[in-house]
Amino acid sequence: MSEIWQALLNLGDQLAAHVLLSAAAIALGITVALPLAVWASRSPAVSRAALGFASLVQTIPALALLALFFPILLSLRAVFGEGLPTLGFLPALLALSLYALLPILRNAITAQANLDPGVIEAADGVGMTFWQRLRLVEAPLSAPYIMAGIRTAAVWTIGAATLATTIGQKSLGDPIFAGLQTQNWVLVLAGCIASAGLALIADGLLGTIEKGLKTRRRVLTFGGLAAVALGVGAALLANFGGSDERRIVIGAKGFSEQYILARLIGQQLEESGFSVDYRDGLGSAVAHRAVTTGAIDVLVDYTGTIWTNQMRREDNPPRDAMLEEIAAWETDTSGTHVLGRLGFENAYGLAMRDERAAALGIESIADLAGAAGGMTVGGDPEFFERPEWIAMRDTYGLRFAERRNFSPTFMYNALQSGEADVIGAYTSDGRIAADGLTILEDPQGAFPNYDAIVLLSPGTGSNAAIRAAIAPLMGAIDVEAMREANLSVDREEDKLTFAEAARRLADRIGL
Repeated sequence: MSEIWQALLNLGDQLAAHVLLSAAAIALGITVALPLAVWASRSPAVSRAALGFASLVQTIPALALLALFFPILLSLRAVFGEGLPTLGFLPALLALSLYALLPILRNAITAQANLDPGVIEAADGVGMTFWQRLRLVEAPLSAPYIMAGIRTAAVWTIGAATLATTIGQKSLGDPIFAGLQTQNWVLVLAGCIASAGLALIADGLLGTIEKGLKTRRRVLTFGGLAAVALGVGAALLANFGGSDERRIVIGAKGFSEQYILARLIGQQLEESGFSVDYRDGLGSAVAHRAVTTGAIDVLVDYTGTIWTNQMRREDNPPRDAMLEEIAAWETDTSGTHVLGRLGFENAYGLAMRDERAAALGIESIADLAGAAGGMTVGGDPEFFERPEWIAMRDTYGLRFAERRNFSPTFMYNALQSGEADVIGAYTSDGRIAADGLTILEDPQGAFPNYDAIVLLSPGTGSNAAIRAAIAPLMGAIDVEAMREANLSVDREEDKLTFAEAARRLADRIGL
């Protein structure tokens, strides 16, 4: 219990960011929904269209809706300029506001439609203008029902805001995603408890306002509003009340190695006097786009990922030639700076349990082709959409009976439990040796090399002090050291935090 309590106490920054994001999304949803509801109450066609659109939005999974705003905002840069944010707060705000729209809009339209016609006639009879009737008669009578919709929207929005982590917005989803990746259930519980607690508090405060409006008790109405304002004000102070010094933002994709390396780089920068922040759990394409546009300052990426996913190259040159071409391409296309290799490779490889591979006589991917028709292959959420998988599948003629997606951690569990026969593993993962796995040979060279490299955003790459702080890491980390660090956070017992694993890794490499 004390571990959960300690984890909760460490969520201050995430809680403040979550409060601000949720409050802004609800406020924007209210701002759009209420005028639209007034218009819809006067026009059945507008009512049908508005409710139909809001209902359609609700059918889109929240995670997909958040992700969709990345390409939308990216395309809008042609109109609003390159400074338009494509990750972080803005896309999360827009997506969550749309998600909050339906309950507010539906309750407001219903309340307007069910107003007593006699009251409306009386208001018209005493000569009230449209705006007077709306403000003095319709709004007070509709307010309790509208507040009920806002309460529903608040609970939905606070829950969905945890998914904003995946597009680079700090939230209470940070500990949840990190905990799921490492099976650290204390972190998962802490994030869930904080999010649920925030939703309950928000619902209670909004319920107080609703009761005040319904009973015409101003002390409840204004007391609830004051409490909400204080909460949002405290979150604003926590987010923006500190030092004006610019923080270096380090991005990380959604697996253990990335979390550890981000902390390792962050610790190096902090020792050099920089303030550091982290954006964790990003997808490959989102992370790369974030560093090239300056949404984050530093990212560890992999040569094979950039070569196939970003550059759309299908050839497989030697690693030095590949790195040289990648560095030139990054500079030419976005001004992103490739600082260099960290010293190890984290390649994709097909893995099987040692005893299963031995029993079937499978040593290479070519051997696997004959048995694949009766097997299930598992991969991380993006593996089967990556060009590397397609190239490897076609090179060896692999046709599996079933494909299944898992989070990186559960992918290894699936292999051990027999829910998958083969997985797309990471060759620097400590669980390969710990779980007794065999990485199948790739005689045709279908997979490119995946040297871990450090990318600096266009604005950061010219900062000599930042480059000097990170430079000691270049070429310093071998694959065994990385496997050990990864296992220290992935193992079931005596887990280290990402920061602890990073400090241990730094000690091992002599920093």
